[in-house]
Amino acid sequence: MGSVPTSRLVFLGGLHRSGTTLLGRCLAEHPLVSGFEGTGVPADEGQHLQSVYPPAKDYGGPGLFAFAEEAHLTEASPLVSEESRERLLADWSPYWDLEKPVLIEKSPPNLIRMRFLQALFPGASFVVVTRHPIPVAYATGKWRRQESLRKLLRHWAVAHEVYCGDRDQIERLLEVRFEDFVRNPDAELRRVYGFLGLEPRGTALEVRPDANEGYFRRWREEEGSLRGRASHALIRRELGERVSALGYSLDDLERAGEAK
Repeated sequence: MGSVPTSRLVFLGGLHRSGTTLLGRCLAEHPLVSGFEGTGVPADEGQHLQSVYPPAKDYGGPGLFAFAEEAHLTEASPLVSEESRERLLADWSPYWDLEKPVLIEKSPPNLIRMRFLQALFPGASFVVVTRHPIPVAYATGKWRRQESLRKLLRHWAVAHEVYCGDRDQIERLLEVRFEDFVRNPDAELRRVYGFLGLEPRGTALEVRPDANEGYFRRWREEEGSLRGRASHALIRRELGERVSALGYSLDDLERAGEAK
């Protein structure tokens, strides 16, 4: 398995419900790209198909995993070794078409494990999807009904703060904003394919440009009640500046600019 050049590997990450699955499926339509499909594990994520490092579920799963400091893996991890690299390639290779030059592994916790993966696979590429925290929190809450919206939003902030602290150390990294992708998927795909050295092509998959709107509407409707306004005011006091520093806003919901 060591014969697979690490430069062929692309690690796709971003919090659950941020659009990683959609982007991964679009990229896998390209005739020169192989991703995981029909594996039988949740969302065909590589984290569930390997035996080297703990998956997100070991740290609480969606909406919780980034709170665990030990979930953040870097080049300092004792798991960085030639043996780990060979085991991961052996675990993942049966699910790739190794005849194709670009091999994608998609898992949400890659967001906070890029330095670790880069240490194992020098020359690999990384694509990160970010999405406004309000849709991410509401959508994740469907799986985490016992968790408050405030906690899920705080998890978004913590995970992205870790990511922002790591990204300058990643040699080949492209960030895709979910909002840009759903607004103009073919343009964003051209950008990703260019980054990966591939000829661009469009997608046959349905991409809804209004994917955030229902969640934004819910946020605004909640502010119609005294309880909702009080809850949102608390969230803004705690997280407003942190979200703004990461390029989004809890006030101007359509804002998706550059992180500070």
